[in-house]
Amino acid sequence: MSLRITNPSEGQLQVHLTTKQKQFAVPDVPYSIRANVSNKELNVLVNTLLKDSGNAVAGNVEFDFLLNGEFVKIPLGQHLKEREISFEDTIDLEYVERYPAPEPQDCLLHDDWVSAVQAKDGWILTASYDNTVNLWNTKGKHKLTIPGHMAPVKGVAWVSLNENTGVFASASHDQNVMLWEWNVTANKAECVAVCKGHERGVGCIAVNPSRTQMASGSMDMMLKIWSTDVRSGNGEPGEEPSANKKAKLEEDNVRTPKLTLAGHREFVSGVQWIDDSTIATSSWDHTIKLWDLSLSGIKSEITGNKSFFDLSYSPLNGMIITASPDKNLRLYDLRSKHGTIVKNTYLGHTQWVQSVRWSTTNEFLFVSGAYDNHVKLWDHRSPKAPIYELIGHEDKVLAVDWSNPKYILSGGSDNAVRVFKSKIAVQNSNED
Repeated sequence: MSLRITNPSEGQLQVHLTTKQKQFAVPDVPYSIRANVSNKELNVLVNTLLKDSGNAVAGNVEFDFLLNGEFVKIPLGQHLKEREISFEDTIDLEYVERYPAPEPQDCLLHDDWVSAVQAKDGWILTASYDNTVNLWNTKGKHKLTIPGHMAPVKGVAWVSLNENTGVFASASHDQNVMLWEWNVTANKAECVAVCKGHERGVGCIAVNPSRTQMASGSMDMMLKIWSTDVRSGNGEPGEEPSANKKAKLEEDNVRTPKLTLAGHREFVSGVQWIDDSTIATSSWDHTIKLWDLSLSGIKSEITGNKSFFDLSYSPLNGMIITASPDKNLRLYDLRSKHGTIVKNTYLGHTQWVQSVRWSTTNEFLFVSGAYDNHVKLWDHRSPKAPIYELIGHEDKVLAVDWSNPKYILSGGSDNAVRVFKSKIAVQNSNED
């Protein structure tokens, strides 16, 4: 089969069309097509083949095309030339169903800049420069403002959540990490522990996979590990203790770190748990460090040529994506024997990239937020351009989150959290 050739002098290619999505498979034979065919024309070809084979979805599906694991975003012949691939060989072209665009859903307005955001189930935690933590539901309703910190809150992290109780942590420029217990029914939050030990502002926090410990990174260049245990005999959340009991509680609920790890030479800007005994940190000192808690030391190190503002680790693919002030995102494969080699660089932002997060259900997708007011959705197989831009912020984007697969969240210095509904289905388990 061949597409109509409008200009025969352009030459032809032989392609094999393959897909891992078996419901869209076409006959496995070589097809002759015009060399400089566009994505749109390739879509017509695949849908025509599906229609000819009696496939009910034919004509209604949009596909993207991959060559050697990279999306083809320009005419195929141009793509081949740029990568010095011979036109004489049969080209193996993989096609996948195009991801649907996320839809803008809500705007959660705050009194000051929003510096961190994290969803869990139907709830959203936000951190603000007005020293408060806020709770919202995913329908956009504000539930609770939680005062307690004495300086801007820079990080929030859920520990656990059920119908009755939520436990979460907040990290602040006041040098403290606070552990909170939220009575869902009474809608009251109580601080059950003040984690003291950092000597400068705390900028990031993350909870381990088994929810037993949390790690914080600070301007004091230290990484500290804390217990998330809320059992402290403080009574029910919202219960008003006596003056004597209050003084005793304030003394009792101060928590010291279980472990302090030194090694960075600048602000620890991002922290992510790889597993319960391994942590990855990013820093302004141009390094990513992997820490082994069982050895209380550095396991390995990746050195970049710029500061790192944030990082995100995906257990689905074993890779780390990083954000930097040079406008670029970089991908590192922890399973590679060459850990210092950047697997890919993603170009698209025009200002500092401040925040980045992987999808928790799809190994290919991540989101980024930058000082150019933009949130971008990427497929790591498409380094030259994002697959979608999520518009709405009117100032710098300071934080992004995709903890709940249904919602992409972003917070910024326009005092807003933007909520985008993600229609991207959980990845098929048979896709590699």
